[in-house]
Amino acid sequence: MIVPFNHVLVLAGLLFLMGIFCVVVRRSLIMILLGVEVMLNAASIILVGASLLWQNLDGQAVVLFVFAIAAAEVSVGLALIVWAYRRAGTVDPENYNILK
Repeated sequence: MIVPFNHVLVLAGLLFLMGIFCVVVRRSLIMILLGVEVMLNAASIILVGASLLWQNLDGQAVVLFVFAIAAAEVSVGLALIVWAYRRAGTVDPENYNILK
């Protein structure tokens, strides 16, 4: 492995923290969805790095499934955001208090 595993951990940790920051701080449904995607990518980086470290392809195979799930999540999430925008006229998550 050319890059040390500690560097991979630091990169993935920073990406995950950026995703959490985006989910917590932003007030737009699209930015929250983007933050979740960044967190999924951070988990994928860890899986690929661990699979390269231990020379086992299982982590890379799981990453392919994570990408498929992320693509499905984006398509369903964007469809829900478009539906919610047409219904309420905004993408601010504070305005969606239907379940309260």
